[in-house]
Amino acid sequence: MERKHMSAFALYQTLPSDLPSPLQKPSEKVAAKKKKKKDDGAAAAKVNALKSQMKAEKKRTRKKLLKAPSREESLKANKNEKVGCVNELLDAVLTDLSKLNNSRERASKLFQWLINPIPAKSFFRDTWEKKPVFVQRKNPDYYKGLFSTAEFDCVLREEDVQYGVNLDVTSYTNGKRETHNPPGRALPFTVWDFYESGCSLRMLNPQAFSSTVWNVLSILQEQFGSMAGANVYLTPPGTQGFAPHYDDIEAFVVQLEGKKHWRVYNPRTDDEVLPVLSSPNFIEADIGKPILDVVLEAGDLLYFPRGFIHQGSCLPDAHSLHITISSFQKNSWGDLLQRLVPAALEIAMEEDVEFRQGLPLDYLTYMGVQNSDKEDPRREKFFSQIASLMKKLTNYAPVDAAVDQKARDFLHDCLPPVLSPDELASSVQGAPARWENGQVKDVDIHITTQTQVRVLRAGCARLCSDGNAVHLYYTTDNSRVYHKEELKSFEIKAEHTDAMEFLIHSYPNFVTVGSFPCDSVQERHQHHHVHLGNTHRRRCEVKHFMAKFC
Repeated sequence: MERKHMSAFALYQTLPSDLPSPLQKPSEKVAAKKKKKKDDGAAAAKVNALKSQMKAEKKRTRKKLLKAPSREESLKANKNEKVGCVNELLDAVLTDLSKLNNSRERASKLFQWLINPIPAKSFFRDTWEKKPVFVQRKNPDYYKGLFSTAEFDCVLREEDVQYGVNLDVTSYTNGKRETHNPPGRALPFTVWDFYESGCSLRMLNPQAFSSTVWNVLSILQEQFGSMAGANVYLTPPGTQGFAPHYDDIEAFVVQLEGKKHWRVYNPRTDDEVLPVLSSPNFIEADIGKPILDVVLEAGDLLYFPRGFIHQGSCLPDAHSLHITISSFQKNSWGDLLQRLVPAALEIAMEEDVEFRQGLPLDYLTYMGVQNSDKEDPRREKFFSQIASLMKKLTNYAPVDAAVDQKARDFLHDCLPPVLSPDELASSVQGAPARWENGQVKDVDIHITTQTQVRVLRAGCARLCSDGNAVHLYYTTDNSRVYHKEELKSFEIKAEHTDAMEFLIHSYPNFVTVGSFPCDSVQERHQHHHVHLGNTHRRRCEVKHFMAKFC
């Protein structure tokens, strides 16, 4: 008997319930298909039915493929579309930024472009961490070229996109939020069938696949002094992919295609202002009335701080593609103090006898919850001593060391820099070294006291001490995939630290090797891992250092 055609989404629903990530109905249409399927109660029958359906599906698909363009033709057309989507405005912005000599200035100007026409200074004074803001531009091409649905499709076809790692399939219907991730690779056939069935698609790390997104985020991370991340959201018309919730990041919603209806709500309590963690999903009754109710169209921007509840839904007449740029996760005073206070207490107990003196013999008789309502002068004396020790604790706080711990985490989080043409030309990464006519060419590096050098970027390298040794940590070997690589560093000898500080602090200016604060010319070359002799070891050190950040 001929079976009715079933989509990949509906077929997936017939799988046994013990498989990972079982799917539930994302729409009434899919639910109707599932309801019509007869349940014979046997797992074997389910498998046989699935096989039969898949065979029938293959026959239909084969017929379609005979009429369809080849994979190579499709990818070629997709690539052409992808290249064609690069907007001259964005391309011009990034090209102009690459000509700036200072990466901090680059970051500042790119952020200003992101939030125009709001001046960055007033944004950080009046809006940042305080309230949402909506920028309506009436210019659908303003952000065009940052990312597109065509590029989304190209990534699915050409890259190893994994469900749950790189892509989430979600739905929010009748007040219920669900994730529908099958195991394994996200193939275009299945992904687009999910989309056609009313599911939203969330690409979790577009910077790993898109050079433009990578470039933008690698610049903005210097503006925030904190990791800049991104997610891309593609939502079908008339649907919603996520329940109301708040996040633990500062969010910049950049509308790229179509339009989306957004509602933003105040934090419900003071405890939820600038929260440490993201919230669970809320129901409408939990969140009150929105303080901002807007429709974002292509070219518009919506910013909201962490703790502000939000939800976005597609209008019936258009799909939506937006990218959310985020930063400032776990970057509060409290996060710094979580590192600082334990270290300060450890030092205080080593160095100050007052912190080592014993507690009163009878303190358990008047302190603790069971005694908290007592009016006892001994309690007041106890609290007074605690306050005195807490105040004294600040004298032992290793603030710079705690900041360096935060800095190391930030450097590990960072994307590697996308080098500008000038940066590439003046670094070893742009050197003409090559194999030609059976031999190595242009591999020698001739550095003298008059050679001018600088670090590649303001934030690409940092000196940190663990109390025993000084290390130079750097970002240039980081991966575009979050924490795929371990944090990179190497030890700097104590007598070379002044020269390294001089080099870092001189940015964005080039300085001569001869100007390094050293006692001798030889030391100046050693500080920069450069060499006057011809030993193999020193030549390797030159290339290693130059490849990292000069």
